[in-house]
Amino acid sequence: MPTATSANDSAAPQTLPQRTVLWMLLALIGAFNMSQAFRTVGAIMAPPLQSDFALSPDQLGVFSGAFHFAFGAMQLFMGIGIDLYGVRRTILAAFPLAILGAVVSALAPGYLPLTLAQVLIGLGCAPAFLVCTVFIARHFPPQRFAAISGMALAVGTFGMLLTGTPLAWIVERWSWRAGFWVLALLAALAWLWIWRTVFEPARYGTAPTGQRESVPEALRRFAALFTLPHTWGIVVLGSTTYAALITLRGLWMGPMLIERHGYTLVQGGNAAVLLSLVALVGPVLFGRFDPGPATRRRWLTIWTLALAALFALLAFGFAAWLDVALMLAIGLVSGFIVLQYADVRIAYPMAITGRAMAAFTMAMFMGVAVMQWATGVIATLAKAAGGDPYEVVMGSIAAWLALSAIGFALLPQPPKS
Repeated sequence: MPTATSANDSAAPQTLPQRTVLWMLLALIGAFNMSQAFRTVGAIMAPPLQSDFALSPDQLGVFSGAFHFAFGAMQLFMGIGIDLYGVRRTILAAFPLAILGAVVSALAPGYLPLTLAQVLIGLGCAPAFLVCTVFIARHFPPQRFAAISGMALAVGTFGMLLTGTPLAWIVERWSWRAGFWVLALLAALAWLWIWRTVFEPARYGTAPTGQRESVPEALRRFAALFTLPHTWGIVVLGSTTYAALITLRGLWMGPMLIERHGYTLVQGGNAAVLLSLVALVGPVLFGRFDPGPATRRRWLTIWTLALAALFALLAFGFAAWLDVALMLAIGLVSGFIVLQYADVRIAYPMAITGRAMAAFTMAMFMGVAVMQWATGVIATLAKAAGGDPYEVVMGSIAAWLALSAIGFALLPQPPKS
């Protein structure tokens, strides 16, 4: 998203001590942690919400997808905001909406206000990981982008741990409302950490002439990304891989273990914690062993097909331990998603890298919203027909992933230069 301004922005941060840069990145990752927690609450909150509000599977899908729809829809505006006003101002202005949404969730008297609160949380969390990727792109050399992004993604995955056993324990001991109060408090602490820690010595949103880029100009330059043929392959794959992981971890994992294998809520939370811990390792491994631009796209296609195969196996409904093992394998293999960020990083000129990241992130989270809504509908139809909803849902995700891998391989590739 840096326009011509990023030349100025990228030069100034190099004068900052490395320890200061890392500390600022860690503060930004704190907000990303909370974003990860909010987007995966469905796995633990789903059973008590279904009980309290008599939610159907498709309503549950809408509830969980509302966060991701709002999150994805706002990437365009967050990308422009970072360009014009910088990382610090953008995250500090948006994130209070997430805190407000958590409070509204805790007080929600019914399904509709609860879903609208998820929209608020999605709006507030919209810049959470984007600010991290743009900060890394501006403050670290390109050859370290995949490794540093992988580490950031791994550390940010700690937020998923909150929505495992700890959240399950709070919900069982008190209520799902208490869970949202705790998340609201932690989100407020994350905002304060950024406010005290993150600063930007360079001025954003100005061209070499010193003139600030207008919002219409920023919109036109963002839209221009979609006139480039290779953008569509990136969007197709980006809208599916992360969506598959979060649809499992953030929506269907808990209900599937409870209904298919008789797990308690805390036992389901324990399994969610294991998956989250495994998901910490994946991005670091794939970031560390990034094959480079020559073969990276081939890796992306192969690993997406491998992920599809794991979901296909999960559809069969084996013994409980084997289903959990397959879920853990999905968490580990999903670490290859960090290579998609590296692919985007080199697929566009430096002047539009930030906006390209915003477009990719938008595709990711709109994909999550669509997949969670669609699997909710699929589960409802399967249940009405007397079938196993989880078998059909996991099989559908497997097919979705396979088709996206084929599309990514066949659509135009980025220019070699």
